Amino acid sequence: MRPIIRRSTLGLLMIIPTVVVAQSGNGAAAAHGFAPDRLARIDRFLQQAVDSNRIAGAVGLVLRDGQVVYERAVGWADKEANRRMTTDAIFRIASQSKALTSVAILSLVEEGKVALNDPVSRFIPGFARTTVATRTDTGRAIVPARRQITIRDLLTHTAGISYGTDAVVGPLYAAKGLGAAAGFGWYTADKEELVCETMERLANLPFVAQPGDAWVYGYNTDILGCVAERASGMPLDELIRTRITAPLGLKDTHFFLPREKRDRLVAVYMSDSVNHAVRAVDGARGQGHYVEGPRRNFAGGAGLVSTARDYARFLQMILGGGALAGTRVLAPHTVALMTTNQVGTLHNAHGLGFGLGFQTVDRYGASDLASVGSFGWGGAYGSTYKVDPKERLIIVFMINLMPNRSDVAAKFPTLVYQALVDPAK
Repeated sequence: MRPIIRRSTLGLLMIIPTVVVAQSGNGAAAAHGFAPDRLARIDRFLQQAVDSNRIAGAVGLVLRDGQVVYERAVGWADKEANRRMTTDAIFRIASQSKALTSVAILSLVEEGKVALNDPVSRFIPGFARTTVATRTDTGRAIVPARRQITIRDLLTHTAGISYGTDAVVGPLYAAKGLGAAAGFGWYTADKEELVCETMERLANLPFVAQPGDAWVYGYNTDILGCVAERASGMPLDELIRTRITAPLGLKDTHFFLPREKRDRLVAVYMSDSVNHAVRAVDGARGQGHYVEGPRRNFAGGAGLVSTARDYARFLQMILGGGALAGTRVLAPHTVALMTTNQVGTLHNAHGLGFGLGFQTVDRYGASDLASVGSFGWGGAYGSTYKVDPKERLIIVFMINLMPNRSDVAAKFPTLVYQALVDPAK
């Protein structure tokens, strides 16, 4: 089912106001169909999660019809530094980066510089002859891919490319500085080399499934970042800045954080063995290199930092059919393609699909209380988002907890929907 694109939402979100509903937003919430007393349940839930030390801190943001109906900062941005969480706190968003890189690629598709059925080898020659590793009785066999990988395969995660942490290929990837040698597999912010150098090296490693045979989560969007650089003739950070973040007014979305904003960056915590949040280590598996790193490798799949407000504004553009406040980034038909299941049951056999960059909800009940036609995703640091076109609703939950064993992010959307007492007819 194709998502409903509501043009009426275009231009509604000019500037997200600095409002915390728990203090002063009850009127706006009620006007847009939310019960203030039910929204207060979210406040209690989040505060309990902080008080029980399941999370250190978080930001929740909900928009309906482009207007803020709930915005809440809770807990700590950096507990050890005694720095409270604020609604403009900056988070590492990991795989939420994929949506912006996918939009950048599709903007190049709209210009004819890239085609969905183009082989990736048109831009990265090493992908002309890729291989696939399979398990055998004696260990591992490496065979040629049956066909070339396409841009569409990368956008839908059906290229057979993992993050190289699978047992069948893990040692090969680690030897080349990928897989387990790159944080949890996806981390490249500490690399001195450019992203295309990393992806050219990846092309020589075996993948874990034949193109088109399976939904495999991995380096797909990082490869697209290199494709975008070569098709546009500019670095990925500049491409995303000129086509997405600057036109939409996303002032706090970066690959590497300007040093003057470092005091707004949230510290990374991790769930320990009893699900308590403890400060994560420095380095690729913890705090990362987003301030002091080499600032050379722009990871389209997992490299961005952002705020809840910036990310909600980006999603409002998607909900608006590719445009916001007079700025058009994509055409409505392109957005419909992104947000419609393109993989059948390869991603999930129980009502969830995958479009060109987003997970889609194809059956009511497959993803909490989200309507059919909703779409979203999340990131390795625990952040998550959902867009519900039927309800004209955007839900963003930001947290930096990795590994994350808490259920807070998973429960947040349900708490939002239970407060929506005037749903769309």
